[in-house]
Amino acid sequence: MFPTLAPLTPGAAIAFLPFALFIGGWVAWSDMKLMKIPNKTMIALLAVWLVVGLAAVFLTGFPLQSWAWGWVLAIITLVIGFLANALRLVGGGDAKFATAMAPFFVAADWRYVFILAASCLIGAFIVHRIIRRIGFVRRATPDWVSWTSRDFPMGLALAGTLIFHLLLTIPGAF
Repeated sequence: MFPTLAPLTPGAAIAFLPFALFIGGWVAWSDMKLMKIPNKTMIALLAVWLVVGLAAVFLTGFPLQSWAWGWVLAIITLVIGFLANALRLVGGGDAKFATAMAPFFVAADWRYVFILAASCLIGAFIVHRIIRRIGFVRRATPDWVSWTSRDFPMGLALAGTLIFHLLLTIPGAF
């Protein structure tokens, strides 16, 4: 029997947000510049879930059981990501970052998660394709691999998904 889990509390989302903004920005920048997501970003985000998550359990009322199940969700996402990467459906960095993001979505309504992820993917794709055509942006960032790559820097959309999820969890953020 599966336990009844509670999603992130607004207090927990507020606690996670500054770290997610920094790490998400790092992921987006790195993926656009190099078309690679450093392993350090995944370690950093999982460390945030460990440390800030435990603090949120004791300080904001985020349930310990939901925090622990976040780790289970990360393991499930790791297995799925590994298989998707082996089938060449997603990049390795994308799969690893999705693994690190997964705990933050514990007990979230999966319809909401898929709509949010799809919206962020479409928005990031359109914005990336427009920005890479702007002359002064290209001159300021001539060595960015994503400007000329056929591939899309999925880290941009993944980071947006995490950040918007946290923002949407905070009442009055929008």
